Amino acid sequence: MLEIDKILEKCGDCNRLQIIMLLLFSIINILSSTHYYSQTIISFVPKYRCVESNRNYSQANNDPVAPSSCLPSNNASATHCDYYEYDLYMGYQSLTSELDWICDNAWKVTLGQSMFFIGSVVGTLIFGLLADVLGRLPILILANIIAMLGNILTIFGTSVVRFSIFRFISGLATDSNFVMMYILVMEYLRPSLRTIGLSLCIGFFYCLGSMMAPWVAVVMQTWRGFLLATSIPLIVVPLFYFIVPESVQWLISKQKYDKATASLRQVAKINGRALDESVYTEFINDCKRKQLYVKVGPNLLGLFATPRLRRNTLILFFKSMVITLCYDAVSRNVQGLGISPFVMFTLSATTILPACLLLIALQDRIGRKAMASMSLLLSGIFISCTGVILFQSDSEKNVTLIVTLSIIGRFGVTVAYNSGAQYATELIPTCVRGQGVAVVHVVGYAFTFFSTYILYMRHYFFPLPEIILGFISLLGAALCLLLPETLHRTLPNSLEDGENFGKNDRWYTFSFMEKRTQSVDTLSSSTIPNQQPDNS
Repeated sequence: MLEIDKILEKCGDCNRLQIIMLLLFSIINILSSTHYYSQTIISFVPKYRCVESNRNYSQANNDPVAPSSCLPSNNASATHCDYYEYDLYMGYQSLTSELDWICDNAWKVTLGQSMFFIGSVVGTLIFGLLADVLGRLPILILANIIAMLGNILTIFGTSVVRFSIFRFISGLATDSNFVMMYILVMEYLRPSLRTIGLSLCIGFFYCLGSMMAPWVAVVMQTWRGFLLATSIPLIVVPLFYFIVPESVQWLISKQKYDKATASLRQVAKINGRALDESVYTEFINDCKRKQLYVKVGPNLLGLFATPRLRRNTLILFFKSMVITLCYDAVSRNVQGLGISPFVMFTLSATTILPACLLLIALQDRIGRKAMASMSLLLSGIFISCTGVILFQSDSEKNVTLIVTLSIIGRFGVTVAYNSGAQYATELIPTCVRGQGVAVVHVVGYAFTFFSTYILYMRHYFFPLPEIILGFISLLGAALCLLLPETLHRTLPNSLEDGENFGKNDRWYTFSFMEKRTQSVDTLSSSTIPNQQPDNS
């Protein structure tokens, strides 16, 4: 009997094809990062001031630079501004400065950004269902085509209605344009190399794409040019169809045995392996036998049927909401911190790679629970401290400190975000794992709808976004302590296993503490000499 991992080992699971797929996944990381952060970059708000209509440009231009103002500084009775003058960052013309979507019109950008995240939730659900019907590879291509279409259409979105519709279309692609390739690479890569291979690929190339994005905007000088420059490269993704094999697991689940065999032959051919026909025949016959015994398992509602499993599931939902919301908001919160948003965005993006490396180094040592709670605690403390300093009247003197605290906060939430999926995967019982992880992910994405409005609150009280984000990060860290540890434990298979899993855990139960206790106990027992009964 041949398992899928076994036959992939025969075809080659760490060879030429896997290197090609990792390279293509690297391209996807760069393209998806620029697509995701296009929301932030097209809506940068430069410093601006209201210029009275009866003053000529040269008069206004000779005035000393003042803080951004929605009304004339020398006319206390004015209630409206007819013309704004902008101090463009490095000459970059953003959508907000071109369309004057500031002050009373700032809500228009916020609405469009919200529609982007509504689109991402809808797209994740629709493309997730379509991927089960049509396959992973077609959906990967379709999602990236829609990303390109949505961004190009946004160029013509100069009214709030069109802008919102086009951002919704662009948002439909978000997540699916990345996750489908992740699934395909993970399936064809040797199991022992999946964590380190995928994590390094994401850490380096998603980081690279994020750091490059603002400077593409600087080079292009306009938000339209930026959208074009980051959309046109997506045209290469349809070419993946001729290189990347479809998921063998999906083909087997749909009983498309001939196509599954064709995919395996493609893998073997690219890797220079020659397998006997009997190997493929044995594998397909084995899959057909297993299909006869496939039973309909419990559904997602089973996660809410018993008290402990229900509590853990709800905490996972809230944890996903907190992490995804904070990750998005902190990533985009690069303005008003005292330095150029282009520089701040780049500095903030540099945390992605170290966060991935830290995860690889520590997650299997200190455990999932400690990693989740400590990273959220770190993020919450430093984001809150940023808010406290911004509240001070002389915060302009503490720019270096503010930037440092903000970057450390971003680092913490990035670690939490990257570790979140694995923790949820291990806690949810096998029988409903696929559905459960998908719902946890979608719930988190749905909550990012509010990140734009949290950042918008800066218009009312400048440090309010940091205060809110810091508070919910700390709350998330506290709730993570109520979850059981999963490292070095037999993971739950049935709903009953899920209910009883970690039943004796306390809020202070951590994997690294358990290992230390076990080591001390072992050492103590080994130093006690064997006592022989005295028969004298």
